Amino acid sequence: MIYHTKINDHDLHLQIKKGFIRFGGNATLKIFGRLDCRSGKSMKKENRVFFNTVKEAIGTGFRPCGHCMKPAYKQWKNDII
Repeated sequence: MIYHTKINDHDLHLQIKKGFIRFGGNATLKIFGRLDCRSGKSMKKENRVFFNTVKEAIGTGFRPCGHCMKPAYKQWKNDII
């Protein structure tokens, strides 16, 4: 997990371009999703974190976004119930 406040914009863009960062999340709400998700674009920089894989995000206690990752969210929700 990479905190947005711990990486400069140039390095962030390079890691996204190289495929090392594929998902973004909200550290406060413990939700992650695709980088192009409209919900994620409005969060504060100090709450934003980045992940390389779904497994990494779930392993750190985050849940999939209900907007941009509907199938993964439904599976996560069914596994809890």
